[in-house]
Amino acid sequence: AKKSNESINSRLALVMKSGKFCLGYKQTLRTLRNGKSKLVIIASNTPPLRKSEIEYYAMLAKTGVHHYVGDNNELGTACGKYFRVCTLSITDPGDSDIIRTMPGADKTEA
Repeated sequence: AKKSNESINSRLALVMKSGKFCLGYKQTLRTLRNGKSKLVIIASNTPPLRKSEIEYYAMLAKTGVHHYVGDNNELGTACGKYFRVCTLSITDPGDSDIIRTMPGADKTEA
């Protein structure tokens, strides 16, 4: 689990540098509603209601959801931010291959 986590973190760092993303619950839902989201990442300690709501939106938008191994502190750190991040939505992966290589990005067709 540790190895995959590190590769995810390095890919996330690449997205932060070269891609477009939205941090936070409201903006994530907004990108899902607009159909702009390519991948949603959820921290492990996101409240269950919030988690299921985002999963539902993602299912309707046919967007992959990845459950991040760490909590929102670690996800924030992985994004290079100094605050906690529960959910983030990647709208443009940039130079990163994060969309293709995500183990959690199994496309669940509704």
